[in-house]
Amino acid sequence: RPRAKSAHPTQDVGGSRLMHDHVFVPATEPGRVALVLLHGSDGRETDLLPIAGRLMPSAAKISIRGAVPTTGGYAFFRRLPDRRIDEQDLTARLSPVRELIKTALHEHRLSSRPIAVGFSNGAIMAAAVLQTHPELFSGAVLFRPLSPFTVAPVKPLNGLPVLILDGANDERRRSDDGLVLAETLRHAGADVGHEVLPTGHAICEHDEQIAGRWMQRTCGP
Repeated sequence: RPRAKSAHPTQDVGGSRLMHDHVFVPATEPGRVALVLLHGSDGRETDLLPIAGRLMPSAAKISIRGAVPTTGGYAFFRRLPDRRIDEQDLTARLSPVRELIKTALHEHRLSSRPIAVGFSNGAIMAAAVLQTHPELFSGAVLFRPLSPFTVAPVKPLNGLPVLILDGANDERRRSDDGLVLAETLRHAGADVGHEVLPTGHAICEHDEQIAGRWMQRTCGP
């Protein structure tokens, strides 16, 4: 059963406390790599648990709530009025997210580096963590991401496995958003798989099938 954890307060950014709640789901099979889940805009920390449960049923899950309140829920960073990423805000929120993940791994006695699973806003944050603190994760599945930074940090990714899944009919993304991020991560040395599916912004069954096969190849059955 998922265990709700209390908020972890940190410093203020623009008048908003950087606080993150998370939910922890214990592993049912010892030794499995854990999944760190980051939801999309207007989401909550429980949103990706059903999908993660289908991708890796026996793995532990750490599912994080974004720190930015929105009209429908939460996000991991703010956007500018023209919908561009507020890179200053995103950068300020990287350290609290990283520290929460490290603290949760320690609290729940998970010694192996986890795999990030992010959707939309959460996929952008996961990509930002990968690019700035690649030692934190052992891999990542990014549903509907785009590049977090105008100028990407120069950090070697040393073969880190990453799967990027885009929707050909995604009304929230430009057609090359995922490809640009994929090429950026490849240039940094990541082992990137990138596919464009005949779907929109929401995660569909085809996404789950591809991500599930990637998980099996990357983590074992």
